[in-house]
Amino acid sequence: QVQLVESGGGLVQAGGSLILSCAASGRTRDIMGWFRQAPGKEREFVGAISWSGGNTDYADSVKGRFTISRGNAKNTVFLQMNRLKPEDTAVYYCAVGFGFDQYDYWGQGTQVTVSS
Repeated sequence: QVQLVESGGGLVQAGGSLILSCAASGRTRDIMGWFRQAPGKEREFVGAISWSGGNTDYADSVKGRFTISRGNAKNTVFLQMNRLKPEDTAVYYCAVGFGFDQYDYWGQGTQVTVSS
């Protein structure tokens, strides 16, 4: 079992920044990632990072604006979100898995709202 707890969501104006955190406990996984789901839309991939932090992957929509990093303890992942846009408004979920396309545990989500 893996437990994931996200934090850091909130309300921000367009062009602003937020940083999300996700702490994992229990049996760890190689990959930690972020997904998001906007109202009326399907959940979509945002980005992910390998255990070492040496490999990352991002959705095209966030490349150059969002950065994923691992904490020193490795079981924490951060999502630095810069130049936020109203279309980034969504519930953001942390997930862990054994591959960049294989996730088996999910957090409860944290709301990010970007006002125009």
